[in-house]
Parts: sequence; structure tokens; C-alpha cells
Amino acid sequence: MRIQIINGRVIDPANAFDAQADIAIEDGRILACGNIPSEFQADESIDAREQIVCPGLIDLAARLCEPGAEHTGDIASETRAAAAGGITTLCVPPDTDPIIDTTAVSELIHQKAEAAGFAHVVTLGALTQKLKGEQLAEMVKLQQDGGCVGVSNARHPIKNTLIMRRAMEYAASCGLTIFLHADDPGLSGQGCVHEGGISTRLGLAGIPESAETVAVARELMLIEQTGVRAHFCQLSCAHSVQMIARAQHDGLPVSMDVAAHQLHLTDMDVGYFNSQCHVLPPLRSQRDRDALRNGLSNNCISAICSDHQPHDADAKLAPFAETEPGISALETLLPLSLRLVDDGVLSLPDLIAKLTSEPARILGLNRGHLGVGSHADICIFDPQQHWTVAPENFVSAGKNSPFADWELRGKVTHTLLNGSFVYRQ
Repeated sequence: MRIQIINGRVIDPANAFDAQADIAIEDGRILACGNIPSEFQADESIDAREQIVCPGLIDLAARLCEPGAEHTGDIASETRAAAAGGITTLCVPPDTDPIIDTTAVSELIHQKAEAAGFAHVVTLGALTQKLKGEQLAEMVKLQQDGGCVGVSNARHPIKNTLIMRRAMEYAASCGLTIFLHADDPGLSGQGCVHEGGISTRLGLAGIPESAETVAVARELMLIEQTGVRAHFCQLSCAHSVQMIARAQHDGLPVSMDVAAHQLHLTDMDVGYFNSQCHVLPPLRSQRDRDALRNGLSNNCISAICSDHQPHDADAKLAPFAETEPGISALETLLPLSLRLVDDGVLSLPDLIAKLTSEPARILGLNRGHLGVGSHADICIFDPQQHWTVAPENFVSAGKNSPFADWELRGKVTHTLLNGSFVYRQ
């Protein structure tokens, strides 16, 4: 199809473009942005007046339940939810079942996503076999044959520092980015909330800030020694941001992201055992939340992700410590992020960069921009449309969200993938 999008405010941070402009799409690619050729005849025209037109969002962390947890959702259901949230590319961690430590699992995920047709899906390969932290996975094979864009041990800490060093050396030799979840298992133990006044009042085992910061310090020392390109995932602590920002200043090849919920919630939102606020890493103090926001505003934190983890209803009904951590977050990623504009943390173009071009850069993808000739992955949203979060109406199979009844601003009206509509409001 030939499609034109007219009268919208086009924001393309990768190309420093922010103006009211028209876009022409032909054969799944951007034909023109700004000056549409006079001979162009569109099969369909979208009037985006008073709306924002930007690249499709890129999510650095989304669990799609398949393979291994199809009872809570599957690739088709979750990529459909991504399209409803304006997300056109998702990155899947390796902790599926079976784990992404063979090319067959990665190929299965890619095939299922392509068959569903709602979003691009890229995978991270396992850093160690079975994520056990004992033997290195075949990273080169996962990269070359399995199409993995990076490697990670997900939320399975590697206790042996020598093995972590060898893993970083191997990844560096392959030119692979290593995605790190900073956690010292000896310090986090069986904790389920931030260690502080709230955990004491509720009588819940706490996870101290040092469980993250000690791990960050170790990994930074190893990154400096090995020269590996590293990305820290879903940080939660002020001191973590400070240490990594210092490493960036010193020239280490490191970046970091934060989950959207960490920018709005604190441990106080746990209230009286609200299991919807059971997440890992845990919701921290207001000081930590403010530091994460400051890290975004000064560009130390490069990206915002959903950290999407859908669950069935039963997973959140047990006593707090026994519930499954995680939030169904694809459909709230954009509006929660837009709140940062209202709060003066980021300008709208800077925010869109942290949802599009910056995640693309971290993943090494030629996406997240609207350059002529690029794939027409586009999100169109109404920044003034108010709506109330009702998890039971989520497109995602997971209805677990702490944001029920929140009034948010910003609603996706159209999502295009390779020049085809995959969502319309």
C-alpha cells in the first residue's frame, strides 16, 4: 500500500527533526518526510492533525511467555498488545523455557513473531549454559546463527567472579553487548521489597540497596579490565546511577535503562501488601526514584523500557512474598513516560529518543528513526487524550498492573509495521 500521513507533528530525534510535516510510505518504507513528491498517489491517507507521529517504540525488556509459559500469554497475544502500545520492536531476555542457549530456541521465537506479524522481536542469548553461571554459552553461534543481538544471564546472578570475567572476555571478542542485571544474591537473599521502614512495618524480608550497588561495582571493574560493551538493565538505586555515570565520564563503554514503573512508584506504594507492586528489583525510596529521573534528564540513563512480565490472576493472589514479581506494562509504557514531560523531567523529543533511537542504538539496530528509505515502523498518538487504566481491558493476556484506575494522558491511535497497519484505535 501507498500511505500518506498528513498534518501531524513529526518527531524524529535520530534525525533532529521536529515539525509539522507529511510522510509518504511506499512498499513498506519511508518514501518522503516533509516534502511529498507531487506524483505520489496514496491508497490511504491518515489525518494526524493535533497528533504526534514518531518512530515505532523499541522496548528493551519484554517477556512474551512463549516458549514455556503459554498459560499466561503467547507471542501473538503480547506482540498484539505491543502494537496497541505503539511498540514495534521488542527485545526478549533469554530466560524462556527452554532457555535461549541454543539457536533453535531463538529461531522459534523469531518465526512465531514473524507469523503473528504485530511487531519485530529480537532476542538476547544466554551468557552461560542454562543460565546456571557455570559454563559459557556458545555466544558466537547464538549471534551468527541464532540472530541474537546481545547476551545476558537475565535475573540469574553469576556468583563466580572468574566466570563473569571469562564471559565478558568472550563477549568482547565477539563484539557482543552484554546486558547485566545487577544483583548480589548473598545480599538480596529471599527479599521481596526494598529494605527500609516499609519492609520493617510489614514484616517482609528486605532487599538492601547494596544488593544492586555491590554488583554494579564488581561489573564495572570487570568491564574496565575486559573492555566489553555493557548495558545495565532496569536499575533502581541512586548510587548505581552515580557509579555508572562516573564510569561513562571515564570513558567506559556502558549504558543503562530504567523501567517505567520505577519512575513513578516507590516502596510506599506497596501499602498493605499490594502484590501488584511486587517487582524485581523492588520499588525503592523516593530519593532513588528522583535520582532515576535526574539520570534521565542529564542523559546518563539512555532508555526507558516496560520490563513487561504478564501473569495470570492466581500469580498475584498468594501472600505478598509468595506472589510472582512483575507488571503487565506494554500498554502503559508510552503514557507513563509522557508524564515525565508534564513533570518537567524531559522534553517531548528527548523522551521519544529514549523510547526509539536510543534503544535502537543499544541493540545495534537500524530502526527507531524515520529516515528516507527506512522501514516504515511508525507510532501515531494523541498526546491530549485522557484515559483511565483498566487492566481488565488490556490487549495483553496479563492483567497485572499497579496502575489500575490511574488517569493517564496520551493514547496510541495507529501503529504501522513495515508500512502496514497493525493497530488502529
